[in-house]
Order: sequence, then structure tokens, then C-alpha cells
Amino acid sequence: MKRTRVLLADDHPLTLEGLRAFLEPHFENVGTVMDGRALVDGALRLKPDLIILDITMPLLNGIDAAVQIKKSLPAVKLLFVTMHVNPAYLEAALSAGGTGYVLKSAAREELLDAIKSVMAGKIYVTESLSSEHLERFKDPSRAAATLRLSPREREILQLIAEGKAGKEIAFVLSISVKTVAFHRENIKRKLGLRTTAELTKHAIEQGLIS
Repeated sequence: MKRTRVLLADDHPLTLEGLRAFLEPHFENVGTVMDGRALVDGALRLKPDLIILDITMPLLNGIDAAVQIKKSLPAVKLLFVTMHVNPAYLEAALSAGGTGYVLKSAAREELLDAIKSVMAGKIYVTESLSSEHLERFKDPSRAAATLRLSPREREILQLIAEGKAGKEIAFVLSISVKTVAFHRENIKRKLGLRTTAELTKHAIEQGLIS
């Protein structure tokens, strides 16, 4: 029987290695990547059956990477393994085409069952995602506001928060510096924020950067 081909994406080397070692007896690991743009490139090149990905990754977050991948590879299965228990992220992950959502704290216990469900065409949401966990969040609406930004605005917000200047952002995204500035002002208006420091703080709070 053909083994499921899996691509792994996480920005922490130890997490990646742990996942790879844990899954190796059961699946064929076709690659590991550490940022969202490398994930999109790797997915289109390797065409895996399943992608196991985090949400918070450099250059492009996992949700926006998933949207891009699904446009080109609609059949690929997406299983998010993340620390985010906020319902806004769960909703965004499912809206992006994910059919599995497992908390990192429960990954060892749940991951194999989650993969089995996802590969069978079912949706799997971690058992740990209970109302008890969700009550710890002060303001899910702020996370939802971030997720209502356009994909391009979220890309730019993340790159601003990572400390990249306008010229660097323009280069990474292949757009003009003027377009970057236009999006920056739109982001500030939508989020009700005024300074780069506030944007960075917001991005960290919402898990776009760690």
C-alpha cells in the first residue's frame, strides 16, 4: 500500500525534527520547511498528499500560505498543528481549506488519529479545544479583525512587524514602495492603530509573529 506523502512546516527546528521522527514509521516525509513562502514553494514542487503546518511562521503565516496552496492544489489535505486555541484561528484555518486542527500540547496523543480522519475526508478538531480554554482569551474580536484584513494586508503587517523596511517589503512581495505605504495606512485604519510599534505589538499578540 502506498504511504501517505507528508510535507512538514514549522519555524522551530526542534518541533520539525520531533514531528519528522514521530511520523517517520507511518508516513513518507517528502520535506520540511521553516517559513510560509518556502511552504508554498515546496508544496507546489513536491505535491504532497498531506501538509502539516503551523500558523505562526516567518514571511507568510500558515493560514495565508494554505489559501495560496489550495488554489493550485485543491486536493491536498491540510492539518494545522499550532499553539493557538483562539476560535478565530480555528475558523480561519478551516476557511483556508484545513480539515484538521491539533494543539501542539496534544499532538503526541492526537496527531495519528487526526491524520487518519483528515485523510479519510473528515474534519478533526483537537479535543483540547474546549470552552475552558477559550475563556482565557480577552479579546477574540481583535484576532478576528486581523483575519479580516486582506491576504496582502496580512502579509505586509507580518513583514512590518518582523522589522522590514518599506523597500524590503516591496522587494519580497514584488510591489512598489508606494503600494506598501498605501497598504500600511489601510492596515492602520482597519485595526485602529497609528504607529509601527502598535502594529508590531498587535501582530505579536495575534500570533502572526513569535
